[in-house]
Amino acid sequence: MARQERAVRTRRAILEAAAAVFDERGYDAATIADILSRAGVTKGALYFHFSSKQELAQGVLDEQFAEGGVPHRESKLQELVDVAMVMAYRMKREPMLSAGARLSLGPGMRDIFGGGSVPGWIEFTRTLLVRAKQQGELLPHVDPAETAWILSACWTGAQIYSQTLNDREDIEQRVAALYQHICPSIATPAMLGRLDMAPDRGERVSAEMRLGPGPGPGAAQEPEPALP
Repeated sequence: MARQERAVRTRRAILEAAAAVFDERGYDAATIADILSRAGVTKGALYFHFSSKQELAQGVLDEQFAEGGVPHRESKLQELVDVAMVMAYRMKREPMLSAGARLSLGPGMRDIFGGGSVPGWIEFTRTLLVRAKQQGELLPHVDPAETAWILSACWTGAQIYSQTLNDREDIEQRVAALYQHICPSIATPAMLGRLDMAPDRGERVSAEMRLGPGPGPGAAQEPEPALP
């Protein structure tokens, strides 16, 4: 058991180091030597867990789904807003999430990672929107698949603009404004009046999550409950 725990800690240290290096330098400029130096582990330990730089980067991408969850909400539209706001709050604080975005969206990354985490986030968003519509939270005209694509694209654009113009200092305000603009066109009036889309929503939900782990996005795709 102690050996397994050490292996888990070592793997996590390697992933965190890789995320920091990928986030700072990009995939092409990052080297295994950089990651080894940052992680403080031996080459053998790194290659025990990851066979290549590409596999390391894929591990960073996968962590978006392990870490991007929030507590389940009765309202699936609120749950979707919570995911967006928590990601905005944590992205400017945690290289793992920031690096995942860079690996998904950087030049040439599609050829290496097939879109990175983008298809998964779109499907995750679609799944929550389907549940929201089943529960009567969305207006009749809303197409969950089309809306999922638009929301995911808008969230991505907001974080890229925020990074480019302000080093993500205003990302929470920008993402909150995004949902405040879009939700009136998709939510029923009754649902809209109950939604919490404040800029500090991500910080408050993150504090709630520290009291207990929330499910990752993958969990939201299980039959019960039924995002980019």
